Amino acid sequence: MYIPPHPKGTRTRVLLTSVFGPFAQDDEYGSRAINPVELYHNQVTREQGPFSIRMFHRSWGIMLIQQNISAPSTLLDFPTRKRFIREITRCHYDVIGISAIIVNVGKVREMCRLARLHSPRSLVVVGGHVSAIPGIESMIDADVIVKGEGVAWFRRFLGEPVDRPLQHPAIRSSFGFRLMGLPGPSGGGNPAATIIPSVGCPMGCNFCTTSAFFGGKGKFINFYERGTDLFKVMCEVESTLGVSCFFMMDENFLLYRKRALELLECMKAHDKSWSMYVFSSANALAKYDIRQLVELGVTWVWLGLESPRSGYAKLKGTDTVALTKELQRHGIRVHGSTIIGLEHHTPDNIVDEIEYAVGHDSDCHQFMLYTPVPGTPLYRQMEDEGRLLPDVDLADIHGQYKFNFRHRAISRDASKSILDWAFRLDFERNGPSLYRLIRTMLEGWRRYHQDRDPRVRARFALEGRQLRTGYGAALWAMEKYLREWNQPVSDRIRALRLEVERELGGLARALDHLIGPALLWSARREVRRFPKGRRLEPLTFVDRRNWSEAPVG
Repeated sequence: MYIPPHPKGTRTRVLLTSVFGPFAQDDEYGSRAINPVELYHNQVTREQGPFSIRMFHRSWGIMLIQQNISAPSTLLDFPTRKRFIREITRCHYDVIGISAIIVNVGKVREMCRLARLHSPRSLVVVGGHVSAIPGIESMIDADVIVKGEGVAWFRRFLGEPVDRPLQHPAIRSSFGFRLMGLPGPSGGGNPAATIIPSVGCPMGCNFCTTSAFFGGKGKFINFYERGTDLFKVMCEVESTLGVSCFFMMDENFLLYRKRALELLECMKAHDKSWSMYVFSSANALAKYDIRQLVELGVTWVWLGLESPRSGYAKLKGTDTVALTKELQRHGIRVHGSTIIGLEHHTPDNIVDEIEYAVGHDSDCHQFMLYTPVPGTPLYRQMEDEGRLLPDVDLADIHGQYKFNFRHRAISRDASKSILDWAFRLDFERNGPSLYRLIRTMLEGWRRYHQDRDPRVRARFALEGRQLRTGYGAALWAMEKYLREWNQPVSDRIRALRLEVERELGGLARALDHLIGPALLWSARREVRRFPKGRRLEPLTFVDRRNWSEAPVG
Protein backbone atom coordinates (compact mmCIF):
# COMPACT_ATOMS: atom_id res chain seq x y z
CA MET A 1 0.00 0.00 0.00
CA TYR A 2 1.32 3.46 -0.96
CA ILE A 3 1.93 5.79 1.98
CA PRO A 4 2.50 9.44 1.02
CA PRO A 5 5.44 11.27 2.62
CA HIS A 6 4.74 12.85 5.97
CA PRO A 7 3.84 16.57 5.59
CA LYS A 8 6.39 17.60 8.23
CA GLY A 9 9.23 15.93 6.34
CA THR A 10 12.45 15.95 8.32
CA ARG A 11 10.71 17.82 11.18
CA THR A 12 8.63 14.71 11.90
CA ARG A 13 9.09 13.44 15.43
CA VAL A 14 9.88 9.73 15.37
CA LEU A 15 9.94 7.14 18.14
CA LEU A 16 11.66 3.85 17.31
CA THR A 17 11.15 1.15 19.89
CA SER A 18 11.66 -2.53 20.52
CA VAL A 19 8.96 -4.43 22.40
CA PHE A 20 8.68 -4.17 26.15
CA GLY A 21 10.01 -6.61 28.73
CA PRO A 22 10.20 -8.74 30.72
CA PHE A 23 11.63 -11.37 28.38
CA ALA A 24 12.65 -14.32 30.57
CA GLN A 25 9.31 -15.32 32.07
CA ASP A 26 5.92 -16.54 30.92
CA ASP A 27 3.42 -13.72 30.67
CA GLU A 28 0.12 -12.78 29.04
CA TYR A 29 1.85 -11.00 26.15
CA GLY A 30 3.85 -13.95 24.84
CA SER A 31 7.15 -13.85 26.70
CA ARG A 32 8.48 -17.30 27.49
CA ALA A 33 10.92 -18.35 30.19
CA ILE A 34 12.28 -20.96 27.78
CA ASN A 35 13.03 -18.26 25.20
CA PRO A 36 15.04 -15.49 26.91
CA VAL A 37 16.45 -12.60 24.91
CA GLU A 38 20.00 -13.97 25.22
CA LEU A 39 21.38 -15.57 22.08
CA TYR A 40 23.94 -17.85 23.73
CA HIS A 41 22.07 -18.84 26.88
CA ASN A 42 18.96 -19.46 24.79
CA GLN A 43 20.29 -21.37 21.79
CA VAL A 44 23.89 -22.41 22.43
CA THR A 45 25.09 -22.90 26.02
CA ARG A 46 21.78 -23.31 27.82
CA GLU A 47 22.62 -26.75 29.28
CA GLN A 48 26.06 -25.69 30.53
CA GLY A 49 24.96 -24.61 33.99
CA PRO A 50 27.13 -21.90 35.57
CA PHE A 51 29.40 -21.97 32.50
CA SER A 52 26.67 -20.78 30.15
CA ILE A 53 27.75 -17.59 28.38
CA ARG A 54 25.41 -14.76 29.35
CA MET A 55 25.11 -11.52 27.41
CA PHE A 56 22.61 -9.33 25.58
CA HIS A 57 22.66 -7.59 22.20
CA ARG A 58 21.00 -4.32 21.21
CA SER A 59 18.25 -4.00 18.59
CA TRP A 60 20.58 -3.26 15.70
CA GLY A 61 17.90 -2.72 13.04
CA ILE A 62 16.28 0.30 14.67
CA MET A 63 19.71 1.66 15.58
CA LEU A 64 20.57 1.59 11.88
CA ILE A 65 17.33 3.37 10.98
CA GLN A 66 17.81 6.10 13.59
CA GLN A 67 21.35 6.79 12.38
CA ASN A 68 20.13 7.28 8.81
CA ILE A 69 17.23 9.68 9.17
CA SER A 70 17.49 13.42 9.79
CA ALA A 71 14.28 13.76 11.76
CA PRO A 72 14.37 14.29 15.53
CA SER A 73 14.12 10.79 16.95
CA THR A 74 14.16 8.73 20.12
CA LEU A 75 15.24 5.10 20.26
CA LEU A 76 13.75 3.12 23.13
CA ASP A 77 15.39 -0.28 23.47
CA PHE A 78 14.11 -2.95 25.90
CA PRO A 79 11.69 -0.67 27.74
CA THR A 80 9.27 -1.82 30.37
CA ARG A 81 5.60 -1.43 29.51
CA LYS A 82 5.44 1.43 32.01
CA ARG A 83 8.47 3.16 30.45
CA PHE A 84 6.90 2.93 26.98
CA ILE A 85 3.69 4.52 28.25
CA ARG A 86 5.65 7.30 29.95
CA GLU A 87 7.57 8.07 26.74
CA ILE A 88 4.54 8.37 24.47
CA THR A 89 2.64 10.34 27.14
CA ARG A 90 5.43 12.80 27.93
CA CYS A 91 6.43 13.53 24.33
CA HIS A 92 4.22 13.92 21.29
CA TYR A 93 5.46 11.73 18.46
CA ASP A 94 4.20 12.03 14.91
CA VAL A 95 5.35 8.46 14.27
CA ILE A 96 5.65 5.55 16.66
CA GLY A 97 7.71 2.81 15.02
CA ILE A 98 7.65 -0.62 16.65
CA SER A 99 10.10 -3.36 15.63
CA ALA A 100 9.68 -6.98 16.67
CA ILE A 101 10.22 -10.61 15.83
CA ILE A 102 7.34 -13.02 15.32
CA VAL A 103 7.21 -14.46 18.83
CA ASN A 104 6.54 -10.98 20.21
CA VAL A 105 3.38 -10.28 18.21
CA GLY A 106 1.35 -10.17 21.45
CA LYS A 107 3.51 -7.35 22.74
CA VAL A 108 3.21 -5.51 19.43
CA ARG A 109 -0.57 -5.79 19.68
CA GLU A 110 -0.50 -4.31 23.18
CA MET A 111 1.87 -1.49 22.18
CA CYS A 112 -0.39 -0.55 19.28
CA ARG A 113 -3.33 -0.43 21.71
CA LEU A 114 -1.36 1.72 24.13
CA ALA A 115 -0.32 4.07 21.31
CA ARG A 116 -3.96 4.57 20.32
CA LEU A 117 -4.89 5.24 23.95
CA HIS A 118 -2.05 7.55 24.99
CA SER A 119 -0.98 9.14 21.67
CA PRO A 120 -4.00 8.94 19.34
CA ARG A 121 -2.60 11.42 16.79
CA SER A 122 0.52 9.36 16.15
CA LEU A 123 0.97 7.25 13.05
CA VAL A 124 1.76 3.70 14.22
CA VAL A 125 4.31 1.88 12.04
CA VAL A 126 5.26 -1.76 12.64
CA GLY A 127 8.25 -3.51 11.07
CA GLY A 128 10.69 -6.35 11.55
CA HIS A 129 10.10 -10.07 11.15
CA VAL A 130 6.69 -9.79 12.82
CA SER A 131 5.44 -8.26 9.57
CA ALA A 132 5.86 -11.64 7.83
CA ILE A 133 2.93 -13.19 9.72
CA PRO A 134 0.08 -13.94 7.30
CA GLY A 135 -2.87 -11.74 8.18
CA ILE A 136 -0.84 -9.50 10.48
CA GLU A 137 -2.91 -6.53 9.30
CA SER A 138 -5.97 -7.88 11.12
CA MET A 139 -4.07 -8.94 14.25
CA ILE A 140 -2.68 -5.55 15.29
CA ASP A 141 -4.00 -1.97 15.11
CA ALA A 142 -1.21 -0.38 13.08
CA ASP A 143 -1.47 2.25 10.35
CA VAL A 144 1.48 0.93 8.34
CA ILE A 145 3.25 -2.42 8.25
CA VAL A 146 6.71 -2.26 6.70
CA LYS A 147 7.93 -5.51 5.19
CA GLY A 148 11.64 -5.65 4.47
CA GLU A 149 14.49 -3.19 4.95
CA GLY A 150 13.48 -0.15 7.01
CA VAL A 151 16.03 2.58 6.28
CA ALA A 152 14.83 3.12 2.71
CA TRP A 153 11.18 3.14 3.82
CA PHE A 154 11.73 5.79 6.49
CA ARG A 155 13.83 7.97 4.21
CA ARG A 156 11.12 7.85 1.55
CA PHE A 157 8.42 8.58 4.12
CA LEU A 158 10.35 11.56 5.52
CA GLY A 159 11.15 12.97 2.08
CA GLU A 160 14.88 12.27 2.29
CA PRO A 161 17.10 10.94 -0.53
CA VAL A 162 16.64 7.18 -0.45
CA ASP A 163 19.95 6.45 -2.16
CA ARG A 164 22.08 8.56 0.19
CA PRO A 165 25.10 6.54 1.40
CA LEU A 166 24.41 4.59 4.55
CA GLN A 167 25.87 6.05 7.73
CA HIS A 168 26.80 3.20 10.04
CA PRO A 169 26.15 3.63 13.77
CA ALA A 170 28.83 2.78 16.33
CA ILE A 171 27.28 -0.33 17.91
CA ARG A 172 28.79 -2.17 20.85
CA SER A 173 28.21 -5.80 19.99
CA SER A 174 27.06 -6.93 23.43
CA PHE A 175 26.45 -5.81 26.98
CA GLY A 176 25.74 -7.36 30.37
CA PHE A 177 28.39 -10.11 30.09
CA ARG A 178 28.25 -12.66 32.93
CA LEU A 179 29.91 -16.00 33.57
CA MET A 180 30.01 -18.33 36.58
CA GLY A 181 27.63 -16.07 38.47
CA LEU A 182 29.78 -12.96 38.11
CA PRO A 183 29.75 -9.93 35.80
CA GLY A 184 32.71 -9.86 33.48
CA PRO A 185 34.46 -7.47 31.12
CA SER A 186 32.69 -6.75 27.86
CA GLY A 187 33.32 -9.42 25.26
CA GLY A 188 35.28 -11.48 27.75
CA GLY A 189 38.06 -8.91 27.69
CA ASN A 190 38.11 -8.12 23.97
CA PRO A 191 34.96 -6.07 23.27
CA ALA A 192 33.58 -6.06 19.75
CA ALA A 193 31.58 -3.67 17.62
CA THR A 194 28.83 -4.82 15.28
CA ILE A 195 29.13 -4.01 11.58
CA ILE A 196 26.23 -4.68 9.18
CA PRO A 197 27.63 -5.02 5.62
CA SER A 198 24.40 -6.44 4.17
CA VAL A 199 21.05 -7.97 5.04
CA GLY A 200 19.56 -11.15 3.64
CA CYS A 201 21.29 -14.25 2.32
CA PRO A 202 21.30 -15.44 -1.31
CA MET A 203 21.72 -19.09 -0.27
CA GLY A 204 18.04 -19.16 0.57
CA CYS A 205 17.72 -22.18 2.87
CA ASN A 206 14.02 -22.98 3.06
CA PHE A 207 13.81 -22.49 6.85
CA CYS A 208 15.77 -19.20 6.98
CA THR A 209 13.68 -16.25 8.15
CA THR A 210 16.40 -13.69 7.35
CA SER A 211 16.77 -14.81 3.76
CA ALA A 212 13.00 -14.86 3.22
CA PHE A 213 12.49 -11.46 4.85
CA PHE A 214 14.92 -9.69 2.54
CA GLY A 215 13.86 -11.24 -0.76
CA GLY A 216 14.60 -14.96 -0.59
CA LYS A 217 16.99 -17.17 -2.53
CA GLY A 218 19.44 -15.27 -4.72
CA LYS A 219 18.58 -11.88 -3.20
CA PHE A 220 20.06 -9.65 -0.53
CA ILE A 221 20.63 -5.94 0.14
CA ASN A 222 24.27 -4.93 0.12
CA PHE A 223 25.00 -1.75 2.05
CA TYR A 224 28.71 -1.81 1.21
CA GLU A 225 29.77 -3.14 -2.18
CA ARG A 226 33.46 -2.39 -1.83
CA GLY A 227 36.00 -3.48 0.72
CA THR A 228 37.32 0.09 0.76
CA ASP A 229 33.92 1.40 1.88
CA LEU A 230 33.69 -1.23 4.59
CA PHE A 231 37.22 -0.42 5.74
CA LYS A 232 36.31 3.26 6.17
CA VAL A 233 33.29 2.36 8.30
CA MET A 234 35.36 0.03 10.48
CA CYS A 235 37.99 2.71 11.01
CA GLU A 236 35.31 5.19 12.13
CA VAL A 237 33.81 2.69 14.57
CA GLU A 238 37.27 1.72 15.83
CA SER A 239 37.98 5.38 16.60
CA THR A 240 34.61 5.97 18.28
CA LEU A 241 34.47 2.85 20.46
CA GLY A 242 38.16 2.04 20.87
CA VAL A 243 37.77 -1.55 19.65
CA SER A 244 39.81 -3.76 17.34
CA CYS A 245 37.29 -6.62 17.13
CA PHE A 246 34.23 -6.65 14.89
CA PHE A 247 31.16 -8.87 14.70
CA MET A 248 30.21 -8.83 11.01
CA MET A 249 26.43 -9.11 11.07
CA ASP A 250 26.16 -10.49 7.55
CA GLU A 251 24.48 -13.84 6.93
CA ASN A 252 27.34 -15.04 4.71
CA PHE A 253 30.13 -12.49 4.92
CA LEU A 254 32.81 -14.59 3.22
CA LEU A 255 30.58 -15.35 0.23
CA TYR A 256 31.54 -11.95 -1.23
CA ARG A 257 35.19 -12.82 -1.77
CA LYS A 258 36.15 -9.77 -3.81
CA ARG A 259 34.93 -7.43 -1.06
CA ALA A 260 36.65 -9.46 1.68
CA LEU A 261 40.00 -9.53 -0.13
CA GLU A 262 39.79 -5.83 -0.91
CA LEU A 263 39.18 -5.24 2.80
CA LEU A 264 42.27 -7.34 3.55
CA GLU A 265 44.40 -5.19 1.24
CA CYS A 266 43.20 -2.06 3.06
CA MET A 267 44.02 -3.63 6.41
CA LYS A 268 47.53 -4.49 5.21
CA ALA A 269 48.11 -1.02 3.75
CA HIS A 270 47.08 0.69 7.01
CA ASP A 271 48.58 -1.87 9.42
CA LYS A 272 45.26 -2.86 10.99
CA SER A 273 45.39 -5.87 13.29
CA TRP A 274 41.66 -6.51 13.59
CA SER A 275 39.71 -9.56 14.70
CA MET A 276 36.43 -10.55 13.08
CA TYR A 277 33.54 -12.80 13.97
CA VAL A 278 31.77 -13.88 10.79
CA PHE A 279 28.95 -16.03 9.50
CA SER A 280 29.91 -18.25 6.60
CA SER A 281 28.72 -21.24 4.67
CA ALA A 282 31.12 -24.13 4.13
CA ASN A 283 31.21 -23.54 0.38
CA ALA A 284 32.13 -19.88 0.90
CA LEU A 285 35.02 -20.84 3.21
CA ALA A 286 36.34 -23.14 0.50
CA LYS A 287 37.08 -20.05 -1.65
CA TYR A 288 39.88 -18.99 0.71
CA ASP A 289 43.11 -20.55 1.82
CA ILE A 290 43.73 -20.61 5.56
CA ARG A 291 46.42 -17.94 5.36
CA GLN A 292 43.96 -15.45 3.86
CA LEU A 293 41.52 -16.08 6.70
CA VAL A 294 44.22 -15.60 9.33
CA GLU A 295 45.51 -12.38 7.75
CA LEU A 296 41.95 -11.08 7.40
CA GLY A 297 41.60 -11.54 11.14
CA VAL A 298 38.86 -14.19 11.07
CA THR A 299 38.75 -15.28 14.70
CA TRP A 300 35.33 -16.90 14.88
CA VAL A 301 33.19 -18.56 12.20
CA TRP A 302 29.49 -19.34 12.64
CA LEU A 303 29.08 -22.37 10.38
CA GLY A 304 26.03 -24.41 9.44
CA LEU A 305 26.67 -28.07 10.22
CA GLU A 306 23.44 -29.62 9.02
CA SER A 307 23.46 -33.32 8.23
CA PRO A 308 25.30 -34.30 5.02
CA ARG A 309 22.01 -35.89 3.94
CA SER A 310 20.14 -32.59 4.17
CA GLY A 311 20.99 -31.57 0.60
CA TYR A 312 21.63 -27.88 1.34
CA ALA A 313 23.86 -26.22 -1.27
CA LYS A 314 26.00 -24.50 1.36
CA LEU A 315 27.39 -27.91 2.44
CA LYS A 316 27.91 -29.43 -1.00
CA GLY A 317 31.12 -31.43 -1.27
CA THR A 318 32.46 -30.35 2.14
CA ASP A 319 33.81 -32.55 4.93
CA THR A 320 32.69 -30.31 7.77
CA VAL A 321 34.45 -32.34 10.47
CA ALA A 322 37.79 -31.94 8.71
CA LEU A 323 37.04 -28.27 8.03
CA THR A 324 36.26 -27.64 11.69
CA LYS A 325 39.50 -29.24 12.85
CA GLU A 326 41.55 -27.33 10.29
CA LEU A 327 40.09 -23.99 11.34
CA GLN A 328 40.66 -24.73 15.02
CA ARG A 329 44.30 -25.68 14.40
CA HIS A 330 44.79 -22.12 13.18
CA GLY A 331 43.09 -20.48 16.15
CA ILE A 332 39.74 -19.91 14.43
CA ARG A 333 36.86 -20.73 16.76
CA VAL A 334 34.01 -22.61 15.12
CA HIS A 335 30.44 -21.99 16.17
CA GLY A 336 28.51 -24.91 14.72
CA SER A 337 24.79 -24.80 14.02
CA THR A 338 22.67 -27.93 13.53
CA ILE A 339 19.00 -28.32 12.65
CA ILE A 340 17.08 -31.13 14.35
CA GLY A 341 13.97 -32.59 12.77
CA LEU A 342 14.82 -32.35 9.09
CA GLU A 343 12.55 -34.29 6.75
CA HIS A 344 14.84 -37.34 6.61
CA HIS A 345 15.18 -37.59 10.39
CA THR A 346 13.55 -40.59 12.07
CA PRO A 347 13.75 -42.18 15.54
CA ASP A 348 16.15 -44.70 13.97
CA ASN A 349 18.68 -42.20 12.60
CA ILE A 350 18.35 -39.11 14.80
CA VAL A 351 20.80 -40.38 17.42
CA ASP A 352 23.50 -40.94 14.81
CA GLU A 353 22.78 -37.52 13.28
CA ILE A 354 23.23 -35.77 16.62
CA GLU A 355 26.31 -37.87 17.42
CA TYR A 356 27.73 -36.72 14.08
CA ALA A 357 27.07 -33.07 14.96
CA VAL A 358 28.56 -33.40 18.45
CA GLY A 359 31.55 -35.20 16.94
CA HIS A 360 32.66 -31.95 15.33
CA ASP A 361 33.70 -30.80 18.83
CA SER A 362 33.10 -27.23 17.70
CA ASP A 363 33.85 -24.47 20.17
CA CYS A 364 30.16 -23.61 20.49
CA HIS A 365 27.19 -25.49 19.08
CA GLN A 366 23.71 -24.21 18.41
CA PHE A 367 20.86 -26.69 18.05
CA MET A 368 17.54 -25.61 16.59
CA LEU A 369 14.38 -27.45 15.68
CA TYR A 370 13.38 -27.51 12.03
CA THR A 371 10.70 -24.84 12.24
CA PRO A 372 8.31 -23.50 9.61
CA VAL A 373 8.33 -19.80 10.54
CA PRO A 374 5.73 -17.53 8.90
CA GLY A 375 7.12 -15.92 5.76
CA THR A 376 9.57 -18.72 4.87
CA PRO A 377 9.32 -21.18 1.97
CA LEU A 378 9.15 -23.98 4.54
CA TYR A 379 6.07 -22.43 6.13
CA ARG A 380 4.31 -22.15 2.78
CA GLN A 381 5.21 -25.76 1.97
CA MET A 382 3.84 -27.05 5.27
CA GLU A 383 0.73 -24.94 4.88
CA ASP A 384 0.13 -26.32 1.37
CA GLU A 385 0.63 -29.88 2.63
CA GLY A 386 -1.72 -29.35 5.58
CA ARG A 387 1.01 -30.18 8.09
CA LEU A 388 0.98 -27.04 10.25
CA LEU A 389 -0.32 -27.89 13.70
CA PRO A 390 -3.41 -25.94 14.77
CA ASP A 391 -3.52 -23.86 17.93
CA VAL A 392 0.26 -23.42 18.30
CA ASP A 393 0.78 -19.96 19.77
CA LEU A 394 3.02 -17.73 17.65
CA ALA A 395 5.00 -17.06 20.84
CA ASP A 396 6.10 -20.71 20.79
CA ILE A 397 7.41 -20.74 17.22
CA HIS A 398 11.08 -20.11 17.91
CA GLY A 399 12.86 -23.43 17.44
CA GLN A 400 13.74 -24.05 21.09
CA TYR A 401 10.55 -25.70 22.31
CA LYS A 402 8.54 -28.14 20.19
CA PHE A 403 7.61 -28.68 16.55
CA ASN A 404 4.84 -26.48 15.19
CA PHE A 405 4.23 -28.89 12.29
CA ARG A 406 3.41 -32.54 11.81
CA HIS A 407 6.73 -34.31 11.24
CA ARG A 408 6.47 -37.55 9.29
CA ALA A 409 8.36 -39.62 11.87
CA ILE A 410 8.92 -37.64 15.11
CA SER A 411 6.16 -36.49 17.47
CA ARG A 412 5.88 -32.95 18.79
CA ASP A 413 6.66 -33.97 22.37
CA ALA A 414 9.61 -36.10 21.24
CA SER A 415 11.08 -33.12 19.39
CA LYS A 416 11.67 -31.26 22.65
CA SER A 417 13.20 -34.31 24.33
CA ILE A 418 15.57 -34.83 21.40
CA LEU A 419 16.56 -31.15 21.33
CA ASP A 420 17.29 -31.09 25.07
CA TRP A 421 19.34 -34.27 24.76
CA ALA A 422 21.43 -32.79 21.96
CA PHE A 423 22.45 -29.85 24.16
CA ARG A 424 23.24 -32.13 27.10
CA LEU A 425 25.24 -34.56 24.98
CA ASP A 426 27.36 -31.77 23.53
CA PHE A 427 28.12 -30.46 27.02
CA GLU A 428 28.79 -33.86 28.56
CA ARG A 429 30.93 -35.10 25.66
CA ASN A 430 32.87 -31.94 24.81
CA GLY A 431 32.76 -29.87 27.99
CA PRO A 432 31.95 -26.18 28.50
CA SER A 433 32.20 -23.97 25.44
CA LEU A 434 34.51 -21.66 27.39
CA TYR A 435 37.02 -24.51 27.75
CA ARG A 436 36.84 -25.25 24.02
CA LEU A 437 37.30 -21.59 23.12
CA ILE A 438 40.42 -21.37 25.28
CA ARG A 439 41.77 -24.57 23.70
CA THR A 440 41.45 -23.09 20.20
CA MET A 441 42.94 -19.78 21.32
CA LEU A 442 46.02 -21.62 22.59
CA GLU A 443 46.33 -23.50 19.28
CA GLY A 444 46.33 -20.20 17.42
CA TRP A 445 48.76 -18.52 19.79
CA ARG A 446 51.24 -21.37 19.48
CA ARG A 447 51.15 -21.24 15.72
CA TYR A 448 51.14 -17.50 15.14
CA HIS A 449 52.56 -15.54 18.08
CA GLN A 450 55.90 -15.39 16.24
CA ASP A 451 54.43 -15.01 12.76
CA ARG A 452 56.30 -13.11 10.05
CA ASP A 453 53.41 -10.66 9.66
CA PRO A 454 53.45 -8.07 12.48
CA ARG A 455 49.68 -7.60 12.18
CA VAL A 456 49.11 -11.30 12.82
CA ARG A 457 51.62 -11.30 15.69
CA ALA A 458 49.85 -8.36 17.33
CA ARG A 459 46.45 -10.06 17.15
CA PHE A 460 47.70 -13.27 18.74
CA ALA A 461 49.71 -11.32 21.32
CA LEU A 462 46.39 -9.92 22.55
CA GLU A 463 44.97 -13.42 22.81
CA GLY A 464 48.10 -14.47 24.70
CA ARG A 465 47.46 -11.71 27.25
CA GLN A 466 43.90 -12.97 27.71
CA LEU A 467 45.17 -16.50 28.27
CA ARG A 468 47.80 -15.28 30.70
CA THR A 469 45.59 -13.03 32.83
CA GLY A 470 42.39 -14.84 33.67
CA TYR A 471 41.33 -17.54 31.25
CA GLY A 472 43.47 -20.10 33.04
CA ALA A 473 41.63 -19.31 36.28
CA ALA A 474 38.38 -20.19 34.52
CA LEU A 475 39.94 -23.50 33.50
CA TRP A 476 40.93 -24.14 37.13
CA ALA A 477 37.34 -23.59 38.27
CA MET A 478 35.84 -25.74 35.51
CA GLU A 479 38.30 -28.56 36.19
CA LYS A 480 37.41 -28.70 39.88
CA TYR A 481 33.67 -28.23 39.36
CA LEU A 482 33.38 -31.08 36.82
CA ARG A 483 35.68 -33.52 38.62
CA GLU A 484 32.84 -35.05 40.66
CA TRP A 485 30.54 -36.01 37.78
CA ASN A 486 32.52 -35.83 34.53
CA GLN A 487 36.07 -37.01 35.19
CA PRO A 488 37.11 -37.42 31.51
CA VAL A 489 36.24 -33.80 30.67
CA SER A 490 37.78 -32.58 33.95
CA ASP A 491 41.02 -34.36 33.02
CA ARG A 492 41.06 -32.71 29.58
CA ILE A 493 40.50 -29.30 31.13
CA ARG A 494 43.33 -29.91 33.60
CA ALA A 495 45.67 -30.90 30.80
CA LEU A 496 44.82 -27.70 28.92
CA ARG A 497 45.32 -25.57 32.05
CA LEU A 498 48.77 -27.03 32.58
CA GLU A 499 49.63 -26.38 28.92
CA VAL A 500 48.55 -22.73 29.28
CA GLU A 501 50.63 -22.33 32.41
CA ARG A 502 53.65 -23.99 30.78
CA GLU A 503 53.38 -21.90 27.58
CA LEU A 504 52.49 -18.54 29.14
CA GLY A 505 54.71 -18.54 32.23
CA GLY A 506 54.58 -18.17 35.99
CA LEU A 507 52.12 -15.28 36.14
CA ALA A 508 49.47 -17.45 34.49
CA ARG A 509 49.94 -20.18 37.11
CA ALA A 510 49.84 -17.71 40.00
CA LEU A 511 46.64 -16.10 38.76
CA ASP A 512 45.02 -19.50 38.13
CA HIS A 513 45.53 -20.54 41.74
CA LEU A 514 44.60 -17.11 43.10
CA ILE A 515 41.46 -16.37 41.08
CA GLY A 516 40.36 -19.92 40.26
CA PRO A 517 39.03 -20.75 43.76
CA ALA A 518 36.96 -17.57 43.79
CA LEU A 519 35.40 -18.49 40.41
CA LEU A 520 34.70 -22.01 41.64
CA TRP A 521 32.98 -20.66 44.76
CA SER A 522 30.90 -18.27 42.67
CA ALA A 523 29.91 -21.00 40.17
CA ARG A 524 28.76 -23.31 42.96
CA ARG A 525 26.85 -20.51 44.66
CA GLU A 526 25.11 -19.65 41.38
CA VAL A 527 23.87 -23.23 40.99
CA ARG A 528 22.67 -23.39 44.60
CA ARG A 529 20.75 -20.13 44.28
CA PHE A 530 19.44 -20.68 40.76
CA PRO A 531 19.34 -24.42 40.01
CA LYS A 532 17.34 -23.77 36.81
CA GLY A 533 19.47 -20.79 35.82
CA ARG A 534 19.29 -17.15 36.82
CA ARG A 535 16.73 -15.08 34.93
CA LEU A 536 18.36 -11.98 33.52
CA GLU A 537 16.76 -8.96 31.86
CA PRO A 538 18.47 -6.40 29.61
CA LEU A 539 18.91 -2.77 30.58
CA THR A 540 16.64 -0.15 29.02
CA PHE A 541 18.37 2.21 26.57
CA VAL A 542 17.11 5.65 25.54
CA ASP A 543 18.99 7.29 22.65
CA ARG A 544 17.89 10.68 21.30
CA ARG A 545 19.20 12.06 18.01
CA ASN A 546 18.70 15.51 16.45
CA TRP A 547 16.54 16.15 19.47
CA SER A 548 17.60 19.76 20.00
CA GLU A 549 15.96 20.49 16.64
CA ALA A 550 12.65 18.96 17.70
CA PRO A 551 9.68 21.36 17.66
CA VAL A 552 7.90 21.98 20.94
CA GLY A 553 4.39 20.62 21.42
